[in-house]
Amino acid sequence: MIDVIHIVLFTFLAVIAIAIIRLRDLFAAVMLMGIFSLLSASLFTVMDAVDVAFTEAAVGAGVSTILMLATLSLTHSSESTRYARPRPMALVAVVLTGAALVYATFDMPRYGDPAAPIHHHVADHYIEDTDDEIGVPNMVTAILASYRGYDTWGETAVIFTACVGVMMLLGGARTFYRWRHREEDEPEEAGEAS
Repeated sequence: MIDVIHIVLFTFLAVIAIAIIRLRDLFAAVMLMGIFSLLSASLFTVMDAVDVAFTEAAVGAGVSTILMLATLSLTHSSESTRYARPRPMALVAVVLTGAALVYATFDMPRYGDPAAPIHHHVADHYIEDTDDEIGVPNMVTAILASYRGYDTWGETAVIFTACVGVMMLLGGARTFYRWRHREEDEPEEAGEAS
């Protein structure tokens, strides 16, 4: 049953990705990217990676969509086709990068393999000693809040800093836009007064 859910979610993700590539309306593309992020979060949940699903839902579907919509409010809502021409070197770079990534996956252990090294590095210690050392009943919360507390705090600080930076850039662009149009309107008003 899980395999069917994986196949359905991956199919939806592929269809939405192709639709995003083909769209020229940027608002529709942003909305589809938000849906893509929510489907990705659903896929992570099915794969038992709930913490990653929360991050994808919050950052991918939430913050990123809001920032892209804010950016669209400062620009045009459709993609310019003036510079649209085929770029074969870009296609070659994408195909070569994709081939390298696929080749790199051949050396990885099978998905869910209990004998994989990742499951025996520190996972055994977490499973055996979390209750005694931390006292939190939820193991994922104990790992993220205690064992990996500095890492989680760092990730949160990076995301917060990026959001503040983008909001400052968007606010600065909006302020400049208003200031420029105010300057253009002032000479006309001064000329009308005299």
